[in-house]
Amino acid sequence: MLRIVLLLLTNLSVMIVFGVVLSFTGIQSSSVAAFMTMVGLFGFGGSCVSLLMSKCIALRTVGGEVIDKPRNETECWLVHTVSQQAQQANVAMPQVAIYHALDINAFATGACRDASLVAVSTGLLHNMSRDEAEAVIAHEISHIANGDMVTMTLIQGVVNVCVIFLSRLLAQLSAGFMSSVSENVENGNGSQLLYCISMVLELVFGILASIITLWFSRTREFYADAGSARLVGRDKMIAALQHLKISYEPQTASNMIALCIHGRRHNAVSELFMSHPTLEKRIDALRSRAYLK
Repeated sequence: MLRIVLLLLTNLSVMIVFGVVLSFTGIQSSSVAAFMTMVGLFGFGGSCVSLLMSKCIALRTVGGEVIDKPRNETECWLVHTVSQQAQQANVAMPQVAIYHALDINAFATGACRDASLVAVSTGLLHNMSRDEAEAVIAHEISHIANGDMVTMTLIQGVVNVCVIFLSRLLAQLSAGFMSSVSENVENGNGSQLLYCISMVLELVFGILASIITLWFSRTREFYADAGSARLVGRDKMIAALQHLKISYEPQTASNMIALCIHGRRHNAVSELFMSHPTLEKRIDALRSRAYLK
């Protein structure tokens, strides 16, 4: 609840600040109101809708099946493990789902700590030991306990608003300046110029914004690893990460990687654009107890 209140207050604060900035640009008040409404809807609105629909979207994306009543020993163990760890972490029992995939993975999502979902792949259940699987589940429970879903939405909303606001504002100022120095820019051409400049700026600012959100995502992985170490033991979490190091590349494409146990293996892409730290760094952080405080 505190994070949701923070989300709303931050949204309001950002909009007020941007509204004040716009009031000094000479734009009419009616235009300012319309502009800020657009910024709010496309910035925070999109992030909030994604968060509220995250469980449904996640299950549809991976073809997950929620376990209403365990049908075998593996499902009984999974539900019992999630329930036990949720009690330890002081969060409400999440929904538990299994999805069919060869890759060893799991993810957590949901609009709040007490209405969340933990989904585990069949590849994880079939290829990891129970101790390693416990550590992976504890990692996802820690994401829930830390409120990472709402916090990620807060950060994504703020950066979305900044991207839209700055790109449109700078585009208007640039188009206005270019129109004032060029007598050949007519209304139609001016509108096209504004659109083109805005699109280019949104692309540039969008890349910079993604660096911020991905940095936060990598940081939260260290804290989730530490949370898992506190719940089930540091050695189990290290063993799970070491198992991931020698596992095969994920075989199924999935967009639900923000709060997974791991993403795709690191390749030529810069670490700035990785959603997860390298497994080596995560193991080293656990061994050095960097986040175990």
